[in-house]
Amino acid sequence: MSTAKKDYKRITTKSLIEMKANGEKISMLTAYDYTMAKIVDTAGVDVILVGDSASNVMAGHETTLPITLDQMIYHASSVVRAIQRSLVVVDLPFGSYQSDSKEALRSAIRIMKESGAHAVKLEGGREIKDSIKKILHAGIPVMGHLGLTPQSIYKFGTYTVRAKEEEEAEKLIDDAKLLERIGCFAVVLEKIPAALAKRVAESISIPVIGIGAGGGVDGQVLVVHDMLGMTHEFSPRFLRRYMNLFEDMNIAISQYVSDVKSTDFPNEQEQY
Repeated sequence: MSTAKKDYKRITTKSLIEMKANGEKISMLTAYDYTMAKIVDTAGVDVILVGDSASNVMAGHETTLPITLDQMIYHASSVVRAIQRSLVVVDLPFGSYQSDSKEALRSAIRIMKESGAHAVKLEGGREIKDSIKKILHAGIPVMGHLGLTPQSIYKFGTYTVRAKEEEEAEKLIDDAKLLERIGCFAVVLEKIPAALAKRVAESISIPVIGIGAGGGVDGQVLVVHDMLGMTHEFSPRFLRRYMNLFEDMNIAISQYVSDVKSTDFPNEQEQY
C-alpha cells in the first residue's frame, strides 16, 4: 500500500528500495556535464545516469560502443560536481567488464575513485555475474540492465523490442532474479513488452526502472536530450518530448546571428 511521500535530502540505494516498498515511483534521467546535471538535480530527479549514451548525444557516434572508460570518468566527474540530492550511477563502457571479472573490478574502482560517483551499471545477466559479484564484493553498488542492451547491438542486429518470445522472456525473468539474488540494488529494463516488465517488477524486491517497458515498473528513465527535444531524428514510441529545444534553440541562435550581423548586438546598455 502506498504511503506518504518521504522527503529525501539525499538519494541513496537504500532510498530507492524504500521508494519501491512505499509505492513511490522513481525518476531517472541522464546527464553528462556540470550544467545539465545541476538543472536535473535541482528539478528533483532521483537518479542521474551518466550513460554510455554520451557516445551518441555528446560525441555523435552511431552506437554506444566507442566511448572509453576515461571518457566516462570525465563525464561522471563533471556530473558529480553539480549534484546535491540525486544518486549518480555510471555506465561501465563496452569492453571494460565483459571478458574479465578482474578488469571489471578495476574499471568500477576507477569510476568510483576518480569521479566520486555512487554506483555503476552493467548490461547483462548470468553471462556477467562473475563481474558483478566481484564489484559487489568490493563494496561498490551495482545497477543491472536487461532487455535491449545497446552494447550488444551488433549481436542483436536491431533496436526492436526484446523478449517477445517465451524463451527470451523466461531468461530475462531468471536474470532479473539472479541480479537481485547476488546483490544488485536495482535493474533497468529496456524496450520489452509492458506485461513482461510488470511481471518482473512484481517478482523481485529491488526497484525496476523502465525505458520503453510500460508503466507497471517502479520508475522511468529517459535520455535528457531526447525528453527535452534537443534531438529530433530519434522518435521511438516510448519517448515523450516535454520541450522542443532543438527548434527553440535554433530560433534563438539564428536571432543572435542576425543581431550581430545587423549591429543590433551589443547595444548601448550591453557595453562598458
